[in-house]
Amino acid sequence: MQNAYSRSTGHMPVGNMINVNKGVVRTEAGLRVQALGSLVLRYGLVLVIGWIGLMKFTEYEAKGIQPLVAHSPLMSWMYGFLTVRAFSNALGVVEVAIAILIGLRHWSAKASALGSAGAVLMFLTTLSFLFSTLGWESSLGGFPSLSALPGQFLLKDVVLLGAAIWSLGEAWTSSVRTHREKACST
Repeated sequence: MQNAYSRSTGHMPVGNMINVNKGVVRTEAGLRVQALGSLVLRYGLVLVIGWIGLMKFTEYEAKGIQPLVAHSPLMSWMYGFLTVRAFSNALGVVEVAIAILIGLRHWSAKASALGSAGAVLMFLTTLSFLFSTLGWESSLGGFPSLSALPGQFLLKDVVLLGAAIWSLGEAWTSSVRTHREKACST
């Protein structure tokens, strides 16, 4: 912040330099916290999708998702040619692949963007279960009261969808920037 002294001499008073330095330190600390948050967000997404994907290979999880899939207009047709367990296993492969692709961000922004796009589609699909499977608690008057299962269980996917959208945008932007830099250097 300038005052009459700093404008006439071109020097900043010591008190203002301390305030500026505090601002720089606060900005640097804020950027470190933001970078840490980005890492936790991306690799937390990898952990959640990967873990849930690996669970799809169990009988317990196959039976757990069966009512959601059976009531879904987007997915129920798959039970016409896949068993409950085979569908769950296939979904597990897709989810683990999505997690791996997102996790490759350090080495390949394109791979991470592809995995993140897959996660966006996956979470949009799972959020559709709120409307295709009874997710409203009738004893509390129905909408907007969510049942524990599947309502509250699926609602967390809104946050995971947000994380996937952020990851897609960050990786995509980085991929495009890297592509442009390579094109300009040749």
